[in-house]
Amino acid sequence: METLGTPLQWGSFIALVCGLLALDLGVFHRKEHRVGLREAVFWSVFWTILALIFNAWVYWQGGAQAGLEFLTGYIIERSLSFDNIFVFIVIFNYFAVPAEHQHRVLFWGILGALISRGLFIGMGTALLSRFDWLILVFGAFLVYTGIKILAQKETEVHPEKNPVLRLFQRFVPLTTRYHGKRFVVREAGRMVATPLMLVLVVVEATDVVFAVDSIPAVFGVTRDPFIVFTSNICAILGLRALYFLLAGLMHKFHYLGFGLGLVLVFVGAKMLLHDWFPIRTDWSLGIVLAILTVAIVASLLRPASPEEILGPVREGCDFAHSPAAHDLLRHGAETPIAAAPGTTVRWNRAASGPEPVN
Repeated sequence: METLGTPLQWGSFIALVCGLLALDLGVFHRKEHRVGLREAVFWSVFWTILALIFNAWVYWQGGAQAGLEFLTGYIIERSLSFDNIFVFIVIFNYFAVPAEHQHRVLFWGILGALISRGLFIGMGTALLSRFDWLILVFGAFLVYTGIKILAQKETEVHPEKNPVLRLFQRFVPLTTRYHGKRFVVREAGRMVATPLMLVLVVVEATDVVFAVDSIPAVFGVTRDPFIVFTSNICAILGLRALYFLLAGLMHKFHYLGFGLGLVLVFVGAKMLLHDWFPIRTDWSLGIVLAILTVAIVASLLRPASPEEILGPVREGCDFAHSPAAHDLLRHGAETPIAAAPGTTVRWNRAASGPEPVN
């Protein structure tokens, strides 16, 4: 399969991304703090401009077609990330994550997403180069997913049903409170996970689910693995800033989910009909932008009702009193929880209370 990227360009891009992330966490966000609106706007603009600069390089290096493919893939991935933002709000509410630690969770979550999406794109490229008919399977899956989104009245997220959460709580000892920015701490002579580690695991597992939709969608625009990967990563890099910018405003774009469903149906149909009715990339870009614009304008013209609004993350609530802690205890004796420094307990169903085990 032909690709725009040479080994040097692949290596340079990955090194640039790693350098930017190291600079982000090691310098600009070295001290834990609540990300304010001004900071979120700055970083949103920064990552967007950086993506457009890279888009200009792709245009210069590969021509107009490659530039359009990157831009279309970037916009599709960026628009699909709005669903990620909604899920992040639900997860952070569920675990009562303090505002000053949310950036750290998203940073490591996105670092994991870079690795998992790279693996998915590599596997997808290998499969498509060997089995060309799989593009029809990807297209049918996107149409199905889009129709499911269109049929739903609202997005439903249930963190407590996440199988990864169940596995984690079964095998990993967990403290009952956050320990600042730390993911693991030493208590009673052994290492135990903090709730922040549990949140990170759930965020990572959730991103894998979203990648199943977004990566085939970009393959519907281009088969070049370099463009698929770089457009995906450029969109993901701006996801954290986009979350802090829009977390409190998501209710204003309540029709955007409908628009995303239409985008997935369109891209899936484009993949299915490509051999009989090919659609040019510039037309695809225009259609995607038109769908998203109509969805945003409709949302602003008809605001959501109060009962449809999902509030921001609760303030003043700790993990011990969060819905997550309640569910962990309610699900029984297999849940190890460190109740206090040096004391690990398991919830005893029969006694309806904590029972010391060490």
